[in-house]
Amino acid sequence: MIRYLTAGESHGPALTGIVEGVPAGLPITEEDIATHLVRRQKGYGRGGRMAFEKDFATISSGLRFGKTMGGPIAMTMPNRAFEKDDAGWPTVMNKKEEAEGIEKITLPRPGHADLVGVQKYNFDDIRPVIERSSARETAMRVACCSIARQFLKHFGIEIGGHVMRIGSIGYESWDEVREIADPLAEHGAETIYKAADKSDVRCLDEDLSAQMREEIKVRRKEGSSLGGIYEIVITGLPAGLGSYVHWDRKLDGQLAQVIMGTQAMKGVEIGLGFESGHRHGQQVHDEITHDGNTFKRKTNRMGGIEGGMSTGMPIIIRGVMKPIPTMLNPLGTVDMETKEPKETRYERSDVCALPRAIVVAESVVAPVLANAFLEKFGGDSISEIEENFKSARNE
Repeated sequence: MIRYLTAGESHGPALTGIVEGVPAGLPITEEDIATHLVRRQKGYGRGGRMAFEKDFATISSGLRFGKTMGGPIAMTMPNRAFEKDDAGWPTVMNKKEEAEGIEKITLPRPGHADLVGVQKYNFDDIRPVIERSSARETAMRVACCSIARQFLKHFGIEIGGHVMRIGSIGYESWDEVREIADPLAEHGAETIYKAADKSDVRCLDEDLSAQMREEIKVRRKEGSSLGGIYEIVITGLPAGLGSYVHWDRKLDGQLAQVIMGTQAMKGVEIGLGFESGHRHGQQVHDEITHDGNTFKRKTNRMGGIEGGMSTGMPIIIRGVMKPIPTMLNPLGTVDMETKEPKETRYERSDVCALPRAIVVAESVVAPVLANAFLEKFGGDSISEIEENFKSARNE
């Protein structure tokens, strides 16, 4: 089974990733991985860091002649922020000994990992918490998950996402979203993200995109921040991935965990999700039909999952990202040393990170889906898995 680990800090010298469990024979290039790293760096509402963030993951092991060998794949990604001498990060993040004159950060931000991280690990400085809990880590997460994403694409499974809402601006109904997203999904889910990427807020609707940009401008002037709602669509999955027999094998539960395990996420739903609670049964469940060859569903309000298993319909996942807690207009907090009330300090940050975060959300679902696929059709090499997959489909 595929799993990955990341290591590194926001302003450390580099991020490191290890991916294991990838079958032998999968074609992978550093350029394949760079595709989604570049996408992660784009989006309206970004802060100053984008001026020097140019992420590229270098593969240092696990490939031979452009294909995986079945062993762990290791990657490194230098941090340009660490290289900027005027910022002093090599001193602040010195790995050998404590340097003199380094200012401690003692003002925890509401809504961030700052205070509880200090309480958990018994620090007297918030810096270690900021460094590891930062969304900077998601750069290597995207790199690692891009390998699983490439595995899925090899078998015709595609992932794409788009922004549904930023702040008060967004679609008003499920049907409104389906009218624009579903026709794109018929050509594969990557069509959705490629269409969304034409907008700097990654919204498929041009009028809403313009309104979202204006909303971001307003909050930037106010010194505030914005979150929003996004949708991830997966196409090409066969029916029967996941299982109903144990709670931890349910596909929707596993997908929800990786979404909620991503920085700043505060909610997740599958298909209609919470809207199901406002409707009666005939408006929620998907009627089953048969076309002479296979079972189908008239609608996809369940979001492609029933009983913890894929139905063969596109999987639809929605996530909620909270506004970023680092804002120019400060919130009230308490100094950890003096216990006096203070205002939070400002660190360079985005006004709205949702157009970037959606690339992370697309990425993190890939290993879950890849493992569900391997559980049913698995083997040690791509050629073996291809044979298993063909046999299951009676090809």
